[in-house]
Amino acid sequence: MEELNRIAESEAESIERSQQEEIDGFNDPESNDLHQPLLKRNRTLSSSPLAIVGTKVSHIESLDYEINENDLFKHDWRSRSKVQVLQYILMKWLLAFLVGLLTGGIATLINLAVENIAGYKLLAVVKYIDEERYIMGFLVMAGANFFLTLVAALLCVFFAPTAAGPGIPEIKAYLNGIDTPDMFGATTLIVKIIGSIGAVSAGLDLGKEGPLVHIGSCIASLLGQGGPDNYQVKWRWLRYFNNDRDRRDLITCGSSSGVCAAFRAPVGGVLFALEEVATWWRSALLWRTFFSTAVVVVVLRAAIETCKSGYCGLFGHGGLIMFDVSGVEVTYHAADLIPVAVIGVLGGLLGSLYNYTLHKVLKVYNVINKNGKMHKLLLALSVSIFTSVCLYGLPFLAQCRPCDPSLLDSSCPSTGREGNFKQFNCPKGHYNDLATLLLTTNDDAVRNIFSINTASEFNIVSLVIFFALYCVLGLITFGIAVPSGLFLPIILMGSAYGRMLGLAMAPYTKIDQGLYAVLGAASLMAGSMRMTVSLCVIFLELTNNLLLLPITMLVLLISKTVGDCFNPSIYEIILELKGLPFLDANPEPWMRNITVGELADVKPAVVTLSGVERVGRIVEVLKNTTHNGFPVVDSGITINPPLGSSPNGANELHGLILRAHLILALKKKWFLPEPRRTEDWEVWKEFTSIDLAERGTTIQEVTVTKAEMAMYIDLHPLTNMTPYTVVESMSVAKALVLFRQVGLRHMLILPKYQAAGVFPVVGILTRQDLIAHNILDVFPHLSSSKGKKGH
Repeated sequence: MEELNRIAESEAESIERSQQEEIDGFNDPESNDLHQPLLKRNRTLSSSPLAIVGTKVSHIESLDYEINENDLFKHDWRSRSKVQVLQYILMKWLLAFLVGLLTGGIATLINLAVENIAGYKLLAVVKYIDEERYIMGFLVMAGANFFLTLVAALLCVFFAPTAAGPGIPEIKAYLNGIDTPDMFGATTLIVKIIGSIGAVSAGLDLGKEGPLVHIGSCIASLLGQGGPDNYQVKWRWLRYFNNDRDRRDLITCGSSSGVCAAFRAPVGGVLFALEEVATWWRSALLWRTFFSTAVVVVVLRAAIETCKSGYCGLFGHGGLIMFDVSGVEVTYHAADLIPVAVIGVLGGLLGSLYNYTLHKVLKVYNVINKNGKMHKLLLALSVSIFTSVCLYGLPFLAQCRPCDPSLLDSSCPSTGREGNFKQFNCPKGHYNDLATLLLTTNDDAVRNIFSINTASEFNIVSLVIFFALYCVLGLITFGIAVPSGLFLPIILMGSAYGRMLGLAMAPYTKIDQGLYAVLGAASLMAGSMRMTVSLCVIFLELTNNLLLLPITMLVLLISKTVGDCFNPSIYEIILELKGLPFLDANPEPWMRNITVGELADVKPAVVTLSGVERVGRIVEVLKNTTHNGFPVVDSGITINPPLGSSPNGANELHGLILRAHLILALKKKWFLPEPRRTEDWEVWKEFTSIDLAERGTTIQEVTVTKAEMAMYIDLHPLTNMTPYTVVESMSVAKALVLFRQVGLRHMLILPKYQAAGVFPVVGILTRQDLIAHNILDVFPHLSSSKGKKGH
């Protein structure tokens, strides 16, 4: 216990120290001056690139989705045979197939485990209730939930903090170009799987849908790099995928496969990746993500057919979310559009209110979590106990209702795990409608509240209690140290108020109350997550009823519009809380009032290197800055003068060289005794394109002798000769759009006038320079025009 306390105190001190450093202000790793101390307070444009990833305050770096067109890259593409090109294409499709296959298999495993663990737990509880041993039933339920939560929380707190939460905001940030540390490792994948099984089986108000998206992305990342970091497969075909661009495509396939595995919605999974998580898209990626989701559906269908034969224990009659309402006739008239519009407005209002409240709760949880690992465990276990008390105790408040005489005796009341009618504490011939919703798994609860042709099954008081309970549980459960998804809690809340509105409108409309529940769930998801197209298709594939399409579209559009009037989506709020520098698709209007040249003026002077540079200078630059890229400038170049003028010297921008490539040249001791340009064969003999893809080595790991410091390196073959550049007169708004759409890490700013003797580089823009609040810190006068449109 004392050792755990020491660990907790050490963690708290570390986080407090990191936060104090954040307040004091680190220099941006790609903007600090060459001789400026790294811990000195930064008074320039860029702010500290720190973010909360898992439970640690970490330095955040950007990914580089730009094609590095240097001499080695061009030689590699020229030398590839048609067979190698075919191998590359086939490997893309093979990896997409494996992503779908493994994601579908793991989703089946998770569902099978959850249904059996939770099912046998509930059967044991029901047995004691039938015997009227209510206290024993509560102890069994609370004890099982406590143990399952403890397992999930212990794994997340001590082994993989990044496995906690849904993982979708971090995936969205990664595909936007932010390298979120340890998000896709093997340990994170294993903890996510086991933790999801434990947390969902424990009856917590969370779903496995968000974690499945993260699981699919982890599988894709591990396949692309050949396995975990310490046990990577060095297969020569995999060398083509050792870059950020191909890894981004694979993770996009993984995220869409995860959504498909969660909802059995292949088209919805593709559209979710397109609408919600992916920043960059193209038609070839569309085909591969669709192929991955198709494989997932085949795997899930095969698993369901197998389990229906009775080989999977309690799994087989439910498990994978599927709310089939195809059996009900959907008829509605113009007057029915009024309650449908009301559902949309309510969804937008409640969704934005939920986002606001959850934002406040997560801030409180961050304060609690700063106190150490034991506090995280205690918070998770406290939520588990509170949840168990509510799920078991609240059904006693509901009144017993007599069964419908038209129902068969075998279907009402039920003492088993399935069915819409739970006897609980009621006499024979009666059922407890609140126990039907609470004393079951989350998937079955949604199936019950979505059930059709059940107009008189649920009492309005029970629905109010159910809605209020899941509002509270949804707020306090998300944010604890277990894998958790937002989809299912929001579906449960939305379906509850949708069904309540259906009860109120029953005399005036012919729309089934189960369909009101579906529309309520869709409206709250749109009001909170702000998705429309993908959500519409997901619900269409879930409900298996095409006639719902028009009113579902109307509800989603209204909900999103109303929600956008108040606050951003829940995922954007989480991104902001974690400090991830996400670049939004739409720049602020006031960004048109400032140019990139003005941004460059408030940054430290850019650090450049010569085409043939002295080793000592390179070592000095690497040790005294944390830049990731350096412009390579050749001085004294002879240019063709105008007719009648004499030749003169000029400065030529040869390109941009990355820190990793400079360290690689130092590590290989690729030194020249005199300053000269190297021949192509000298470069190809020493370097390969695979070498340039390697990352992770630091300058501290490289040893250079005093004699070698006076030698030279020819940087021309390693320099990206076609970096993206903008003129200093371009507006920040336009530069941000280009930066985001192309997926850049560096953007060079060139002078407007290219006269001889003018230095060819004004500055470098990085992600941190384009974040809105960073710009406002330096240009506070722009804040006065924040609310003005049309500038």
